[in-house]
Amino acid sequence: MKSLPDSNDLHVAVGMIRNGQGEILIARRHDHLHQGGLWEFPGGKVECGETVEEALNRELLEELAIVAKQSVPLIKIRHNYGDRKVLLDVWQVDVFSGDPLGQQGQAILWVAPDALPSFDFPAANRPIVTAARLPNYYPIVNGALEDVDALFGNLEHLCDSGCALAQWRLSASDTDAYLSLTRQAVEYCRPRGLQLMINADPALVTESGAAGVHLNSQRLLALRQRPLPNSLWVAASCHDPAEICHAESIGVDFILLSPVLQTLSHPEAQPMGWDQFEAWAESAKLPVFALGGMTRDHLLLARQHGAQGIAGIRGLLQA
Repeated sequence: MKSLPDSNDLHVAVGMIRNGQGEILIARRHDHLHQGGLWEFPGGKVECGETVEEALNRELLEELAIVAKQSVPLIKIRHNYGDRKVLLDVWQVDVFSGDPLGQQGQAILWVAPDALPSFDFPAANRPIVTAARLPNYYPIVNGALEDVDALFGNLEHLCDSGCALAQWRLSASDTDAYLSLTRQAVEYCRPRGLQLMINADPALVTESGAAGVHLNSQRLLALRQRPLPNSLWVAASCHDPAEICHAESIGVDFILLSPVLQTLSHPEAQPMGWDQFEAWAESAKLPVFALGGMTRDHLLLARQHGAQGIAGIRGLLQA
């Protein structure tokens, strides 16, 4: 099921262009333009009769003198500025030919993903900044205090495979024991490039040294504001539009939407399927990971249905 832009929306094709060093290209809007003086991701209006990919390819050639060779959908963002409503149709461009140069005199910069939040972007671009910093895979390391060998075996596998971000879901009734093992996990992963987010009370993030918190739906709905500063990740598990809206209202960075397919862990749960997932993901104003029955082979399908990437336990911990 493909959503169409509202007739009142300005439909814009946007490129999140990444070079071989992992840097992202941004451009500064001329002062006389709408949202002038701010930085943006390159792109422009989708003209009548064009596909989004055709519009993006044309705009990148006109604006930067590059030819996109490989691009995939990343995120769609609807935003109302008051004087203008826009639909940003964002595609990730990982392969291109040519040397980018501002063809309209605009300043351009290659920026490390984690440096993007220090630049001033239009409000509609902020979820794109988050999406640019997130990986395709968000594995969940699940277990109990007594599962030390299995837990650290999974962490080793994720580190060796280049995983950048994972959820640490540890069952423990003893807070001190939980913190002790979690600190060990964080210290093991940090120098290997893996950030761990804890599925626990947000108050334990600072004590554990974790990169952020993943809120289950119960913790999410109990909050009325973002529980951590913007320098730390906040994610949440959602299962319907009401939970998505609440996550947006408190400033969550990204969500997991589930269950997309049948799962072994919750066989009684009715899966939503890809069409429902796409409809809810496209209504969200933040990046969405698909969860439920996912394996690494589902990534492209998930991206085609509006996902940032995929999350999972068994399917993402297997070689």
